[in-house]
Amino acid sequence: MCASSSRSSSANNRPDEAYDRTSTLHSEGKASRHAFSSSGGAAGLTLVATPIGNLGDFSLRGAEALAEADLILCEDTRMTARLLSDRNITTRTEALHEHNERQRVPALIERMQNGTRMALVSDAGMPLMSDPGFRLVRAVIEADLPLTVIPGPNAALTALVLSGLPPHPFMFIGFPPPRSAARKEAFAKLRAAERAGLSATLIWHEAPHRLADTLADMAEVFGEDRPCAVGRELTKRFEEVKRGPVGTLAAFYAETAPRGEITLLLGPAEAEESSADDLDTTLRSLLSTHSVKDAAALAATAIGLPRRTVYARALELAAELKNSAD
Repeated sequence: MCASSSRSSSANNRPDEAYDRTSTLHSEGKASRHAFSSSGGAAGLTLVATPIGNLGDFSLRGAEALAEADLILCEDTRMTARLLSDRNITTRTEALHEHNERQRVPALIERMQNGTRMALVSDAGMPLMSDPGFRLVRAVIEADLPLTVIPGPNAALTALVLSGLPPHPFMFIGFPPPRSAARKEAFAKLRAAERAGLSATLIWHEAPHRLADTLADMAEVFGEDRPCAVGRELTKRFEEVKRGPVGTLAAFYAETAPRGEITLLLGPAEAEESSADDLDTTLRSLLSTHSVKDAAALAATAIGLPRRTVYARALELAAELKNSAD
């Protein structure tokens, strides 16, 4: 139930002078390590992956790109400062986050066109993956400026290969909604997609204080027996992966408060047919947080039955729930 931690030794991080790290791997025969111009013309943007917990996982190319940039755009400059200090990088940093990205993009593009070399990092992992930067990348592409990436650690893929769940296909969804009603609605849409043929391992990030409630909602919508895995503190000293039916994990984390960064995975559904029990279970769950009309609409989509049929059953169950409450 517990995976050992991944720690990089300093010996593995020493450059090998006999190994050309780029030229033999570049498809055009000449390496372009990042999107920086030395000709004095328009510079570009380099997306740089950063460690998800273990500083030893930061690549030499990533460090070089940050050191050679004129400006590093950070999700949080305080978080990035630790990484830069560890590698003795003194490049200036500025914040680029969800609250200011839209406003900042035009000026950043103009600065790149005038020769400012920029790198973009998130607090941890690959930029844009549940992190800011998408608007900037689209603008860089539209402006026909150089754009490249220095790949590296990614929590979703790390958790996927440790989970023991089918590695492909998979779907990374980001964070589930923070409120239970919206979360169940989002899960119901995914369940409907599964009934329409989707078969993939589903991946989310989640905050530790919401994990138990999210797992409970998953058990209601997807079924308590669906295979599940919870990755915690990946690449850190206390790295842990717990695996089991989603209902079992929901009960465990209801009693054991988790700490640290969480990645949550749900295995693909087995082939099955809709039944009256499926409908009643789905409706009862939705009726606890939705009106009869909204619960019927969501259940009809999830189960794949006519709305009139589902609405009629929703009215019956709503009456039963009311009578039992009285």
